[in-house]
Amino acid sequence: MNEHSSIEPGLSADAKVSTNLWPGDESRQLLAGLLERSAFEIFPVPGIDKRLGAFSEHTPITITCSPTGGIAETLTLTEKLRGRGLQVIPHISARLVRDDAHLHRVVERLTSLEVVNLFVVGGDVKEPAGRFSSTLSLLGALKDMSHPFESIGVAGYPEGHPFLDDHSLIEELKAKEPLATYVVTQMCFDPGAIVSWVESIRKTGIRLPVYIGLPGATHARRLLAFSMKIGVGDSARFLTKHSNLVMRLAKSRYRPDDLIGGLAPRLGDPALRIRGFHLYTFNEVAATEEWRNQLVQDLEENQAADVQRKRDKPLD
Repeated sequence: MNEHSSIEPGLSADAKVSTNLWPGDESRQLLAGLLERSAFEIFPVPGIDKRLGAFSEHTPITITCSPTGGIAETLTLTEKLRGRGLQVIPHISARLVRDDAHLHRVVERLTSLEVVNLFVVGGDVKEPAGRFSSTLSLLGALKDMSHPFESIGVAGYPEGHPFLDDHSLIEELKAKEPLATYVVTQMCFDPGAIVSWVESIRKTGIRLPVYIGLPGATHARRLLAFSMKIGVGDSARFLTKHSNLVMRLAKSRYRPDDLIGGLAPRLGDPALRIRGFHLYTFNEVAATEEWRNQLVQDLEENQAADVQRKRDKPLD
């Protein structure tokens, strides 16, 4: 685990979160607000649009860009969801963009759909389809063309990257900063690692607002498989070493209660500039939405109860 972490990865087998973890009114109010503004990430698979009926038009929905379906699949789902008035943030994988003409066509289509938010990733394909081999190269091309995007997000890696050392990752993020407006952290189960990473980029002068990537409420089996696939640093090594925990979790559901609890004390630190959460739903949208709404309700009820207790308390 990260040396700064005092809490093991937030792998709770569907235990109900204790809102007593956040004793202050301001802390509860802050956390409830961050949760209410969370973005929900989905994979573009057939029928996923039918699972989003409960979302309001103000809920940010981010759509990944897969190596198999490509950009076209992401754009098709973007069009469907925009047709329903939803706020959509499509991912564009740099390594799937063939050339400048292809990029112009993508931007033109998103412009016609009135998409104003974009997320740029490098992409998982081994060989680039064209000249764009990285997030930075695509961001540079976007800078040199007319586009409608009011915000452009990029990824951050609290537990490192399988192909880049920590120093290179920091330098890359520095280079992206003038071309992006925010950063979303890769999924990580260790609150200490997340906070330490945010502190480290602040020490280098990077000021981009941070949105913390959280696994949503999902079947633990699916979460574990995905975690091992992307190799989320120390968290993946933790899971490998603790096989009994893995077996127990594989038969249960996961909710990020412990992870939220570990992060809560630092969310209001102005130096960290943490602006919200990005929920990786693994397409279990309803379960993640139910978890989010219940936690917000619990926080608000606890806050209201605290206010009432203060009112009822006799003056000294």
